[in-house]
Amino acid sequence: MVTYDKTEIFYISIGIWLFLGQVNSGSYNILTVKTGGSVTIPCYYDRKYKHQKKYWHSEIDMSNTYTNTTEENLSVIDRPDQSLFTVTIRNLRSTKHDGHYYCAMKIEGKTIVTYGLYLQVQSEPDVSVVSSSVSGHEGGDISVQCFYSSGYQDKLEEWCRYKDQSCYTVGRTNTSQNSSVQISDDGRSSFTVLRTGLRLTDSGWYYCSAGEALNPVHLTVTEAEQGTFFSIIHKYFRFCLSQN
Repeated sequence: MVTYDKTEIFYISIGIWLFLGQVNSGSYNILTVKTGGSVTIPCYYDRKYKHQKKYWHSEIDMSNTYTNTTEENLSVIDRPDQSLFTVTIRNLRSTKHDGHYYCAMKIEGKTIVTYGLYLQVQSEPDVSVVSSSVSGHEGGDISVQCFYSSGYQDKLEEWCRYKDQSCYTVGRTNTSQNSSVQISDDGRSSFTVLRTGLRLTDSGWYYCSAGEALNPVHLTVTEAEQGTFFSIIHKYFRFCLSQN
């Protein structure tokens, strides 16, 4: 762990101001997690920065944890092939972990903030998911159930992709903006995201949100099983495209 000097604090303050002002219109994300549990947070960056020094910053003690560090309850691992690093926090406690955090990089001696959040540990999280990891086969379907507390019943509910912040909004009409993403809300305590016709490129990090509260989900899409009808058709189309 390394603490910031005054110059670094200045630059990260400017970065935070830019991030909050331009990306989130003056608001920030609240990641709600269960007491005693664990959470993994994705920190995406442009692939051209894969060789830059990256780290997880905590405003609780003004410390940095650099990538490829594993401690008892904290791991920060760079995944340059995916243009992101992940932060896993274990044994969560509100008295220890509640606070602001930032994903950051060192570029030409300056600190650049790429993502910021407020971590809130709760016995019953305001937004939660049945499973933080789901998987499916290419061409298949997956379903994710997202829960929200009564105080968020009338908040805007969305399913979003971390990488490009593309979102699908849930309404009481049970429709969404894309036929392959169907979102239905029970109007009481949960909404369900159904992804159909999965593609390999759909793999990645997503989140369920209600208002400013969110919870992450990792989706893994694997190749269609050999011998299936879809696999045969898919290979045929790939062959046809390769001939053009």
